[in-house]
Amino acid sequence: MSARAGFVWDSRQHFSRYIEDCGITCELVTPHMLAAPFFRGIFNCLIIPTGFGNPKYSNLLPALRASSLRIEKFVKNGGNLLVFGAATDNPAAYDWLPFSMTYFHECHPRKVVCSGSGVVPTIIEDFDAECIECDGSFPVHDAETAGTAEEHAVIIEKQIGRGRIVVTSIHEFPSRGFLLEFCRSATQTVF
Repeated sequence: MSARAGFVWDSRQHFSRYIEDCGITCELVTPHMLAAPFFRGIFNCLIIPTGFGNPKYSNLLPALRASSLRIEKFVKNGGNLLVFGAATDNPAAYDWLPFSMTYFHECHPRKVVCSGSGVVPTIIEDFDAECIECDGSFPVHDAETAGTAEEHAVIIEKQIGRGRIVVTSIHEFPSRGFLLEFCRSATQTVF
């Protein structure tokens, strides 16, 4: 079965090309499309890249908040959601997710240690875990910690219904193996 990812951003990026190079069909989902009630995309996963919460980079945060119930329904029905760092000093930048968490913005390289089994720890397998750029941490969250740096959560995971949400502040593309498995393990779901 082929994997389909919705890349949520204002325009195509290098990241969307990277997703396609991994063998995953990638469709751009703009903030206007995301918030439009008539938009119906079919995806295995949605990917929200770094900087979504910073108005200098994107106008995505208001659309994510407006679409929070659709995002939750997408995940409950078997879709996966991958969210990167907000890249702004806003602890409430993730208030659109269906669980509570806060974000502390602080950008610098760190040693990342992944824990647990499954696909999530493979997110950094293409990089030197001793020195991975991160743009913050998640000091408070209602999820499982899947990766830490300096004793702070930098990768968290939450199962919601039949799908899951992975939130990370790593400031690198995820590994190819992680992307393939994360997208393929989810059910193609209407957003």
